[in-house]
Amino acid sequence: MAKAKSGISRRTLTAGAATLVTAGATVSAAHAQAPDAPKVKYKPNPPPVKITLPKMTRGYANGPYGQVHYQDGGKGQPLVLIHQAPMSSRQFENVFKPFMDRGMRPIAVDCPGFGNSDPTTFVPKVEDWAKAVPAVLDHLGIKQADVLGHHTGGMVATEVEQQFPDRVRKLVIAGPLPMSEEERQNFLDGNQRSEIDFVYQADGSHLVASFKGRQRMYQQSGEEPDPKLITRYTIEKFWGYAPFWYGHHAAFLYNHNNSIPKIKKPTLIITNTGDQIYENAKLTRKMRPDFAFVELQGGGIDIVDQKPDAWADAVVKFLKA
Repeated sequence: MAKAKSGISRRTLTAGAATLVTAGATVSAAHAQAPDAPKVKYKPNPPPVKITLPKMTRGYANGPYGQVHYQDGGKGQPLVLIHQAPMSSRQFENVFKPFMDRGMRPIAVDCPGFGNSDPTTFVPKVEDWAKAVPAVLDHLGIKQADVLGHHTGGMVATEVEQQFPDRVRKLVIAGPLPMSEEERQNFLDGNQRSEIDFVYQADGSHLVASFKGRQRMYQQSGEEPDPKLITRYTIEKFWGYAPFWYGHHAAFLYNHNNSIPKIKKPTLIITNTGDQIYENAKLTRKMRPDFAFVELQGGGIDIVDQKPDAWADAVVKFLKA
């Protein structure tokens, strides 16, 4: 019997689909018969929704833990983009075009276990995820690239520079995270409480709670998010093949305090005043005054979506200097 990637047989998937269709029909019928339900008539020939996709090629490279999914701009100065947790390469959708318009070749990678990349068979560390990047570069025939990471991705990018220095031309860390041991323990305790011990509720209320939590994080910037965007963020959290808690768990165990002083490549720290870890970026500036430093005003952890052009401008200015 052929099996889907998850290990579930096609027969099981077919039976499940049939059950869902039956259940959906029952729910639809009940809704239609409800006396207080709004009366809506079908409007024939609904117009198509305009969908604008970035001009990226999606593909897979054979990595150390299985297949690594990536999105590739195809031409220009290669720039590897590594997402924050628990997200995927789609985090950078709003800056693909700005980067390409500025002569860059964005190559966004799904970390193992996130997006469409295969997971590790063990609880991973940041150091493990870094090993997926050379596999993508080899697959694309690229000897050296600029490497950028956002939040958790910034730690992965740091490790790429540490482990594979010949593959890195310049480094960009968007949101570094040096911290005290007390801060680390607080982060790990919070990760245990809200992610490792996460409970999937039978009524699906965990999805609503995750949506609202992500919405609040965006609103901390003082801006109201598009609910479609928050929906995408929420889906990305649960989309990967690995437990979503692997992301922050690896990030909070990683010791950026030790690796930042060892960085040898030209490096940019880019942050914004509304970022949750803005103070940690300022600490990094004190640790490495030789690094280039850019501070955007406002925004939040979703600065890539909130100010894509300003963010891309700052990054490209450094890379092309």
